[in-house]
Amino acid sequence: MPPAISTPLPHPPTRPPLRSRIFADITPLRSSVHYRRLWFGNTISWVGQQMTALAVSLQVYAITGSTFSVGLVGLCSLVPLIVFGLYGGAVADTVDRRKLGLASAAGATSMSVVLAAAALAGFHQVWLLYTVVALQAVCFAMNSPARSSMIPRLLPAEQLPAANALGSLTSNLGLMGGPMLGGVIVGLWGYQAAYLIDVLAFTASLYAMWRLPSMRPDQEEGARKRASVLDGLRFLATRPNVRMTFFTDLAAMVLAQPRALFPAVAALWFGGDAKTVGLLVAAPAVGAVLGGLFSGWLGGIRRHGLAILLSVAAWGAAVAAFGLAHHLWLGLFFLAVAGCADTVSMVFRSTMLQAATPDHMRGRLQGVFIVVVAGGPRLGDFLTGSAADLTSPTTAIIAGGLACVLTVTLLGLTSRGFLRYDARDPQP
Repeated sequence: MPPAISTPLPHPPTRPPLRSRIFADITPLRSSVHYRRLWFGNTISWVGQQMTALAVSLQVYAITGSTFSVGLVGLCSLVPLIVFGLYGGAVADTVDRRKLGLASAAGATSMSVVLAAAALAGFHQVWLLYTVVALQAVCFAMNSPARSSMIPRLLPAEQLPAANALGSLTSNLGLMGGPMLGGVIVGLWGYQAAYLIDVLAFTASLYAMWRLPSMRPDQEEGARKRASVLDGLRFLATRPNVRMTFFTDLAAMVLAQPRALFPAVAALWFGGDAKTVGLLVAAPAVGAVLGGLFSGWLGGIRRHGLAILLSVAAWGAAVAAFGLAHHLWLGLFFLAVAGCADTVSMVFRSTMLQAATPDHMRGRLQGVFIVVVAGGPRLGDFLTGSAADLTSPTTAIIAGGLACVLTVTLLGLTSRGFLRYDARDPQP
């Protein structure tokens, strides 16, 4: 077994070169071989997972011919993410995180093997696809808190914003490129080809986890031998800065989430069709990717709480502006701005969560993060859709964006400690 790794000592701040202050800062990839393997492995496997997600949806529709049945795929994924997200975080604070990451990645790999074997055997059953999707979500809910909790152990604190920007770039490129590759591969060689490629992609993540040193949680500061989900929630209740990172994200994702209205907006505002809906869906992702590519300047920001409030307010303002823009390309521009603002917010929220949380609590707080990220947008879809039925899509989108701006303004006025949060002295 490799020796345990200790938390790296902070390095004195140095002024990065001009390219790093403009483009994504790749210093974490250069400074830690373990982080570099983990990032590359996650990038490759994430693209494979998005290919599989599209292939499963296509296969369900081919079997049933029902869009409702395709919608159930998302539900089969959402429920395990919410239920096991908190549990996975508690487990990550109890066991060796390397072993947990390795076991959960192996479980996800085996699920892709099952999909490929069933497709090759001609066994096309919707219940099997639903079951595999649910089990994949369980594996992800166990893997993500463990993996995210490792990063502060692999890198010094000043490199966390750059690492989270690189993680955002991975996520958004996978969301954009994975489905496109999946569609091409399924069209050329069938579902089994997409699933087999996903199996191969998972080997990169497995290799990265295998090469990591032991990652047992820090058991100092009175940490219990058996971590409890309730202990994590109690900790969160007494840590206003960490708690505010979740409140601000909920303000954006619940109050100002226009995604559910894209089909109606495409037809009513732009006279478009499914292609127009695709452009609307892609625009925030494009903005998020650009935000990740040009994220080098984020490393110089110290007032992370203020940066979060401003970026979430920018998201809300951009969504409200989208509600006023009834010209397609102008609307796409504002959605891209919203996506870029979301990337900035995510970088600083993740960094604050990692830096201001004791190591023995990081897994549980990352579990809460999964629940918020998975559940918030779905609740936002329901709220926006209901508001549009009662009023109109225009009113619902504009009101949601303005409500987001107003909410984060009030949060900032009532949480002065969050406004003053300084990355050089992270206080939870």
